[in-house]
Amino acid sequence: MKFLVTGGAGFIGSAVVRHIIKDTGHSVINIDKLTYAGNLDSLSEVSKSDRYFFERADICDAKTTRNIFIQYKPDIIMHLAAESHVDRSIDGPMDFINTNIIGTYTLLEESRRYYNNLPDNKKEIFRFHHISTDEVYGDLGNTNDLFTENTPYDPSSPYSASKASSDHLVRAWNRTYGLPTVITNCSNNYGPYHFPEKLIPLMILNALEGRSLPVYGKGEQIRDWLYVEDHARALLLVATRGKIGETYNIGGNNEKKNIEVVERICELLDELYPVKNNSKLITHNSSLESYKELITFVTDRPGHDMRYAIDASKIQKELGWQPEETFDTGLKKTIQWYLDNKWWWEPLRKKYDRSRLGKQ
Repeated sequence: MKFLVTGGAGFIGSAVVRHIIKDTGHSVINIDKLTYAGNLDSLSEVSKSDRYFFERADICDAKTTRNIFIQYKPDIIMHLAAESHVDRSIDGPMDFINTNIIGTYTLLEESRRYYNNLPDNKKEIFRFHHISTDEVYGDLGNTNDLFTENTPYDPSSPYSASKASSDHLVRAWNRTYGLPTVITNCSNNYGPYHFPEKLIPLMILNALEGRSLPVYGKGEQIRDWLYVEDHARALLLVATRGKIGETYNIGGNNEKKNIEVVERICELLDELYPVKNNSKLITHNSSLESYKELITFVTDRPGHDMRYAIDASKIQKELGWQPEETFDTGLKKTIQWYLDNKWWWEPLRKKYDRSRLGKQ
């Protein structure tokens, strides 16, 4: 089969592309605008495959998108292209409206046009898989509840509101036009190739450079953490076996306070790359004994939700998926990857603003 993946040079998108090319016999057409978060270096492992194709394009451009459909004739659309950083959405929401809402609308319309002209045997295969976030559900607060597929939407930030809007569009195109769609909503992802301004990579890289580790408020906010390669496996399952018109929540079963995440990063760094072996820290801060000493608390951001937590029982029961990584095993792999792959992240650290605090 041919998968058209939008945003395939992004963090989750590139994990999906690598998974499909490395672990299946399917082909991938990657559409990516290559904004700040899109990085073709994340696909260096698979970019030379004769089953991989790349088109630099904006999903808001209907004509270009239509031509790509005509040229490649995809069987399944996996729509991951999105602006996804909460702090950026607060600073400048327009990009989120354009990409997440207008872009999704444009892609839905071009998919509908394409689908309506397919022969019946191809229509039976075709799916439009929309990848979204648990942030559309809002804040669980201090309850013990979990987000289910039936939780009412209550987004708090411009980012989550734009993703909620796109989810509603996808459902409407299924119900009104009969476009075969599925939706997934995931918890916080982490892992290799994660853009350096996000929480976990930001803390790893700031620690390695002896910079402060800024934590919003008291770090009491709770998130469910999902290793990105586990997520990629789940997405392929839903795209190929998910029931049309259904939504599937995908979570890692790893609820952690932000401060616990940051402290665990420090503990693993103390183990994998002790301060005494870090020449940058020895030179600039000879009294430092643990990376934990770099943790600082800063003013909380507006509208910061207290707790997200996913009930992933539906995808586990219906499709047989469950995460392979615990938080500890996944985090250790992630830290080791950043230690071993400076070639990937050092240019990004130099090019982009280091002051953002990461998605918390």
